[in-house]
Amino acid sequence: MNVTATSVWNNCLAFIQDNIQPQAFKTWFEPIKPVKLSENSLSIQVPSKFFYEWLEEHYVKLLKVSLTKELGENAKLIYIIKMENTYGNKEPFTERIPSSNRSQQVAPQELEVAIKSKNPELKNPFVIPGIRNIKIESQLNPNYSFDNFLEGDSNRLARSAGMAVANKPGGTSFNPLLVFGGVGLGKTHLAHAIGVDIKDKYPERTVLYISAEKFTQQYIESVKKNTRNDFIHFYQLIDVLIIDDVQFLSGKSGTQDVFFHIFNHLHQNGKQVILTSDKAPVDMQDIEQRLLSRFKWGLSAELQTPDYETRVSILKNKLFRDGVEIPDDIVDHVARNIKTNIRELEGAIISLIAQSSFNKKEVTLELAQQVVEKFVKNTKREVSIDYIQKVVSDYFEMDVATLQSKTRKRHIVQARQLAMFFAKKFTKASLASIGSQIGKRDHATVLHACKTVDNLAETDKQFKKYIDDLSKKFS
Repeated sequence: MNVTATSVWNNCLAFIQDNIQPQAFKTWFEPIKPVKLSENSLSIQVPSKFFYEWLEEHYVKLLKVSLTKELGENAKLIYIIKMENTYGNKEPFTERIPSSNRSQQVAPQELEVAIKSKNPELKNPFVIPGIRNIKIESQLNPNYSFDNFLEGDSNRLARSAGMAVANKPGGTSFNPLLVFGGVGLGKTHLAHAIGVDIKDKYPERTVLYISAEKFTQQYIESVKKNTRNDFIHFYQLIDVLIIDDVQFLSGKSGTQDVFFHIFNHLHQNGKQVILTSDKAPVDMQDIEQRLLSRFKWGLSAELQTPDYETRVSILKNKLFRDGVEIPDDIVDHVARNIKTNIRELEGAIISLIAQSSFNKKEVTLELAQQVVEKFVKNTKREVSIDYIQKVVSDYFEMDVATLQSKTRKRHIVQARQLAMFFAKKFTKASLASIGSQIGKRDHATVLHACKTVDNLAETDKQFKKYIDDLSKKFS
């Protein structure tokens, strides 16, 4: 029989697989590649020095026994550490690292390491000391749970998909799960709730929550310190990766590239990826197509503005958790007047309770009206040009790209002019800024659009109805 590196290693794997947990085998032995067999020495390739150190720390005895069975008492194991895409290091160099002899079975001289990298130690980007006892904190907030994420028509799909993922991370077709929606609708809450539930059900899984902004900062730092490959490998060890506000990666080609490789590795290995964004993949700008296509592999679930019944439930739940009682007519007033998002809804009720307790006033309808009025005024100021374009596009049953296009079709031109009109009315943006964001037009086009809308409002009943309908959506 022709004995090769592959055949020897496969026999070793069969023995190792019988003696360790399946998850450990998949994580630490499947990525290893047999490279060369020379007499009684087997060379194997591992993806980083961290991998080598982990094997030596936890599995050196098992490796020694399996290799001795195949190659005899003088068997030697040589690790080749090859990290892909290492910057500025075309010529490999070799360094001998003696074993620290943690197991009495292996003498120090039996380990020889050829390092093809200038990054001999894996750096945890979360700077957790002690690489051998690496502990990845999940960064999750336990206060965000499914119990206090109330279900309604506006979030039923996203919440149900989140619960399915929490029950079977990496084992559903919702991979990745992308939750998107406007400000304050509960994207971050839901992302944490999924992670918290997974940690409860599967304590052995490594779950990590991180904002896209922090991820980008870590990546930039890794490039500066020439530890890019360690950064990649750290993230490839995660079982459930939750990235919040993924739209923050827009225009950052280096970060997108590294995330692309991490995403591919996790997805191919059955790990779960959860993303949140303020817009659907189709509306994301300056994100590479290859990434957008992967975002669409799983499920994109929208969180919409909660309806009246859901808003009442949210308020009552908040009051119940805080041990406060407020008359139903006041809850009703707050729920009817604050429609934009849940954060403001809860903020208004907190403000109401605070005003009452600090000023020793009874919570009355009049006090509620004062508080709500302040919130509604603030909300009006916060309407963005992106939001206006989305509302106008939805109203005319077209997508934002059509609204911004160069077409001169009458109904599209009118929709575009209305978007410009409302942007001027509800935002503090300059005419030039409005024009550049709505299809890269100039300030003169915006000025013309506003005059046209004013004229049509006086002469065209149907157009006047458009303005009235849309005005209600922004009020």
